[in-house]
Amino acid sequence: MLAVGGGIVLVMSLAALCAPWLAPADPTALNVDAILQAPGALHPLGTDALGRDVLSRLLWGGRVSLWVGFVAVGLSVAIGLALGLAAGYFGGLVDEAIMRGVDVMLCFPSFFLILAVIAFLEPSLTNIMVVIGLTSWMGVARLVRAETLALRGRDFVLAARVAGAGPLRILFLHILPNALAPVLVSATLGVAGAILVESSLSFLGLGVQPPMPSWGNVLMEGKDVLTVAPWLSFFPGLAILVTVLGYNLLGEALRDLFDPRLRG
Repeated sequence: MLAVGGGIVLVMSLAALCAPWLAPADPTALNVDAILQAPGALHPLGTDALGRDVLSRLLWGGRVSLWVGFVAVGLSVAIGLALGLAAGYFGGLVDEAIMRGVDVMLCFPSFFLILAVIAFLEPSLTNIMVVIGLTSWMGVARLVRAETLALRGRDFVLAARVAGAGPLRILFLHILPNALAPVLVSATLGVAGAILVESSLSFLGLGVQPPMPSWGNVLMEGKDVLTVAPWLSFFPGLAILVTVLGYNLLGEALRDLFDPRLRG
């Protein structure tokens, strides 16, 4: 499962990174002579209602979707790590305040919370990444808090405290490295979730705005011509499916690898 998930993630990431060299055409270039052409030698995945090459739009759209996934998850992990470490190490009122904040955030369905925020903001790539990151840190915070609670009483932490190490040194040099395994698994699965959220927002017209391609808005463009140009919906849907599946398989494999209780 690790090889399959890692292979899918690697292939999709390389394809997105190499879009400038792999894309056969400009993803935003209109061609009235090639409207809704079926897949063929000139356009391997066909064209859309404006004559744009679908393969080129998917390759460039992959860069957008993966960038959203990585940046949004990076932001959520940074927030979750900071709050989880503080809650688990200091305890008391700090722990109570942070965890009640987590409870409040978890009361709101995350996707509808994102929709509500995006509705008040200008739809843009930066806003999408920030909003997804700011609404998805709670799981990481709870994971890190649990790991910190388990680690703060260990001998190596007590030895560091006796040696005069301050809280920040203990947190970042002794506790954090030993608490990263579940965070890595959560981050891997979180990329898949962020890609799905971005695709959903773009499909609804609240995400990446045309002419910039993303898998979600390419899929949206195909719904109106589904009966005459099914490839316009099939290929972006397949890209989303394969990428999310790859990250989920990779996350599950990493979880099995890091947790001996789940092996064999």
